Order: sequence, then C-alpha cells, then structure tokens
Amino acid sequence: MLDRGEARPDTEIPISAPDLCRGAAPTVHAPAAKPIITLRDVRLTLDSRAGPVDILRGVSLDVPAGQSVAVVGPSGSGKTSLLMVLAGLERATSGQIRVAGHDFGALGEDALTRVRGAEIGIVFQSFHLVPTMTALENVALPLEFAGDRSAFETARGLLDEVGLGPRLDHYPAQLSGGEQQRVALARALSARPKLILADEPTGNLDGKTGRAVVDLLFGLQRKRHATLVLVTHDERLAAECQRTIRMSDGVIASETVAAAA
Repeated sequence: MLDRGEARPDTEIPISAPDLCRGAAPTVHAPAAKPIITLRDVRLTLDSRAGPVDILRGVSLDVPAGQSVAVVGPSGSGKTSLLMVLAGLERATSGQIRVAGHDFGALGEDALTRVRGAEIGIVFQSFHLVPTMTALENVALPLEFAGDRSAFETARGLLDEVGLGPRLDHYPAQLSGGEQQRVALARALSARPKLILADEPTGNLDGKTGRAVVDLLFGLQRKRHATLVLVTHDERLAAECQRTIRMSDGVIASETVAAAA
C-alpha cells in the first residue's frame, strides 16, 4: 500500500487574510502554482421531454497544477457533469473553460480528442475495456492511435507498475474487477497526462480491492506530479484529497482545504 502520509483535518477556506502583527516581518510565500483548470460561470443546460434542464448553473473554479481535488455531493448535484465538461466530453452551454492551457470553447471535436489523448487521463466507474483485447493491447491502444512506435513497450511497463506484469495476455473477462480497474488506470496514464479525472473509480469494487486501487491512484498521481479531480460519494476518500468541493443543485456550495501540516 502506498503511503500518502497522515490524514489532515479539513478546515473551511478563510474569507480574508489575517492582519500582520505590528513590527513582525511579513511572511514570504512561494508563488501559487499556475491553474491547470480555470472555469468561469460555466453553465450546462440539456434538453429533456419535460423541457430544458439546468445541470450546471454557473460554476467558477481554479485548480492549481499538482493538486488533488475531491468533488462530492448528492446524486444529481452535477458532479459527473462537471467532470464530463472538464474532459471535453460534454460541451458547456456557456462560460469559459481552460484546461492545460487550452480554451475548450475554441476547439472542435478533433482538437478536443487530441487534447484528451495528450493531456487528460480518465478513469470511469465502469472500466470500459475492449473485451476482445488483452490487458496489454488495451493499454497500448491509445498510444498506437497517438503514433507511439513504442506503444507496447510503454504499456508493458505501465502494467508492471500497477502490478499486472503476469497478466499481460489476459482478456478483461479473465481478470477480477480490481485487476480490470488497474488496467483502466494504466491506460489512463499511458500518455503521462497532466490531469487525471476519476469518476467513482471504486464504485464497482469491494472495500479491500477499492482501497488498493485508491492507494495506487494517489501514489501514481504523486509520482507523476499530476493533478487529480476525483468524483466520489465516499467522504473518507474525499478527506484524503488536498481539497474538497461540495456540489449542490448544479453549483459549488462550499469548499474545504486540508489544514497545513
């Protein structure tokens, strides 16, 4: 199990900075990491038989590079829709979306696909593996699409990294749920993305297996210095992230950050 250090208590983000004590030298802080995600008044409205439904109702958000962020909230609060917008898999109705330096509003579908392939790794609750391909072929597939001549060598190394070296030639049906999710994780990280988006990655796993996948996910995120946005219903899992965003009715209702060590 990979160690992420002791859990830190959550505290509400302060509204204003404290006054400096008279006569005390000001504290010099390191500059904040540049945001890898910037959202400004993002709205998403979808059509239904009953008429238009407002899914996201004005979401603004900055996420600095390297941060781990949990997105929590009840079903229907907009968590997964927010993740889909961040992945470029759902077009926002209005607002500004910048991810990894790209203005999603200015990109066509082909360009968004290229950004996802190079900059974003996505892990879903359902594993979405190709059933007729081996674990090795599943991980190598996006690399081959990207023209990587060493696709299979890279895929083999990734599967070794997630502990599946002996299972390279097994098909998804021959793998347990935890093993399938590790294949999906290796595939998501194959292009060494700057941003990892995970939607309930342990939702289809038992507690022990889910714990192992979570440890692997956080460990790889730290090792790669990637940004992680994790949608989850598990409050204990959310508490392991550096920041928690709580969604309600299509808006960000509150945020908490881990207290400084």
